[in-house]
Amino acid sequence: MQKNPTPCYYGDYLQLNKLLDSQLPQSRVYGTEAHDETLFIIVHQAYELWFKQILHELRSAQAMMAHDEVDERMLGTLNARFDRIRSIQKVLVEQIGILETMTPLDFLDFRDYLIPASGFQSIQFKEIEIRLGLKRAFRSEMDRKFFYSRINDADRAYLAEREAECSLLESVEAWLERMPFLEFAGFNFWLEYEKAVDLMLHDDEQIVRGNPGLSEDVRAFQLKELAATRENFRSILDAERYAEVREQGRVRLSRRALLAALFINLYRDEPILQLPFHLLTNLVEVDELFTTWRSRHALMVHRMLGSKIGTGGSSGVDYLKMGAEANRVYTDFFNLSTFLLPRSALPVLPAELTKELGFHFSKTR
Repeated sequence: MQKNPTPCYYGDYLQLNKLLDSQLPQSRVYGTEAHDETLFIIVHQAYELWFKQILHELRSAQAMMAHDEVDERMLGTLNARFDRIRSIQKVLVEQIGILETMTPLDFLDFRDYLIPASGFQSIQFKEIEIRLGLKRAFRSEMDRKFFYSRINDADRAYLAEREAECSLLESVEAWLERMPFLEFAGFNFWLEYEKAVDLMLHDDEQIVRGNPGLSEDVRAFQLKELAATRENFRSILDAERYAEVREQGRVRLSRRALLAALFINLYRDEPILQLPFHLLTNLVEVDELFTTWRSRHALMVHRMLGSKIGTGGSSGVDYLKMGAEANRVYTDFFNLSTFLLPRSALPVLPAELTKELGFHFSKTR
């Protein structure tokens, strides 16, 4: 049964007259139209449409996470939001290839008409970064300088409001801190993990010292590397050391949240942890795909402009290259691999805890 009393027409529903009339090449306004400017406009308009959809998914994800108690039944929906975002990001990366069908000379036909407009003025992309957790305080000094420059007062005020809100990273951190399995029925994961680390590193040292095939130089080098590994583990095993590292800005998550994320990664095969593991993996992959997109974008700009200053007044490709690596959000989750142990070395969980992490109806429990 038709629910709408007025028939819906395709062009009206998609507002195609408005959409398809929204390409106005500046070269046409000031003289002879540059053929490739239409491509340039459409690709960037498509980016903004995809940014709008990413924001739609992010706002939904934030709403689900912004509670003192997250409904675990929503984790499947939450992961679906990020699965969609990742699919969109792959399209964003591929769109750069379309833009690269335009040659540098084609771009120069209209580039000077765009000054001082720049992709740095994309308010939607700035909002995506802020919502993910890349707030101004965590940007490089150069990036802080450019982030709010060359945008109007209304946009600057809007982004400042977003900065004051709880980011997704902050919500995920609070969610991780509430995980109940780190201390359970007399089992203290932190203590058991520390014992397992000490045993693993002790065994590694004995192997290095007892290997007759190593020269003294190689042995000394491997022992030095092992000492560095011990120091890495000490940065999370020692609460005071972790506080120092966090104060230095080398980690963002609280120690409790990092430990919970580590527990999820180590015991991800347990049924109740599979969706949380999927969520943490999704956050890493979203971060990775934006890094990939920024890197591809920087290469494309280098191809088009060489070492010229960008239309927005930045240092051009050098600034973009810097941002590709510096603007990552979820590096703490990337770095968890540093602290993983082989499955054979994992602390054995008590049967009561294993039952809580599994399916209660399973006959094997």
